[in-house]
Amino acid sequence: MALTLYVDTARWRAHHKHVQEQFPGLVPVCKGNGYGFGHERLSEEATRLGSDLLAVGTTYEAARIKDFFGGDLLVLTPYRRGEEPVPLPDRVVRSVSSIDGVYGLVGARVVIEVMSSMKRHGISEQDLPQLHQAIENVRLEGFAIHLPLDRTDGSDAVEEVIGWMDRLRAARLPLHTMFVSHLKADELVRLQQQFPQTRFRARIGTRLWLGDHEATEYRGAVLDVTRVAKGDRFGYRQQKAASDGYLVVVAGGTSHGVGLEAPKALHGVMPRAKGVARAGLATVNRNLSPFVWGGKQRWFAEPPHMQVSILFVPSDAPEPKVGDELVAHLRHTTTQFDRIMDR
Repeated sequence: MALTLYVDTARWRAHHKHVQEQFPGLVPVCKGNGYGFGHERLSEEATRLGSDLLAVGTTYEAARIKDFFGGDLLVLTPYRRGEEPVPLPDRVVRSVSSIDGVYGLVGARVVIEVMSSMKRHGISEQDLPQLHQAIENVRLEGFAIHLPLDRTDGSDAVEEVIGWMDRLRAARLPLHTMFVSHLKADELVRLQQQFPQTRFRARIGTRLWLGDHEATEYRGAVLDVTRVAKGDRFGYRQQKAASDGYLVVVAGGTSHGVGLEAPKALHGVMPRAKGVARAGLATVNRNLSPFVWGGKQRWFAEPPHMQVSILFVPSDAPEPKVGDELVAHLRHTTTQFDRIMDR
């Protein structure tokens, strides 16, 4: 009995090919928990796509993934002097976002990140005159720019990239390759047309692996069902059942990421109102679970346990049976499955 990730493999892979066709030279990203699929599986899929380069989050991820992927690996977290040394093969390319970082990577293959409107990390325009000497002792694989997802000021992503291309060109720095993130396919075409001598490579993770929501589904198996009457006490805290119904023990708990939620940016009155409502219910121990039964998301009977969750299903709903599976609306990047099933 398990929390299972079901994958419609043919549909999932057809989506990968579609994205690859839209973004020639695509660099798949495999970081964190492997977008819910795991590093080994995504490494296999990247190989199937014929990718020569796979982007990973950290040096620690690169050390693990090097055994699954035979091509080059691009570490997205920028190098910092004093970081813990991790033994890595020469096919690993390091990102760097400072002049000092470039000097600290003598002989290494590097991609230099420029500061975008994200304002996360990157070299500044003022750093450019110092780069000529700094890059003499590294193997420069290209420059990179990481763009924001939303542009609430109405600015143009392409124009931001063009601005940096012009600065780099004016500084007489090599422009053979530019790695980009969070551009649309038509925006990439515009850039390639304007700079035909530069190879633009889109680093893509979420859109590639999770872009077709109907291709994957989490399901938790029912392990036990206990009928309760209104007022019956149950669980670790011996709460009272609010009405007649069933306590349903389902595979999937905190060790799987059930009950954990990444913060979300809320836009508009309605999403904010729903957020306030959820917070209000939580103060009286009413928390909606991600599990669906009888066409409705069901409430947690109590906070999820380490490997299972206990749900309350009212008596007017169909009675779950041991072995049934409940669809679970879980975020891939925070979920760890027990098993993955291709179908």
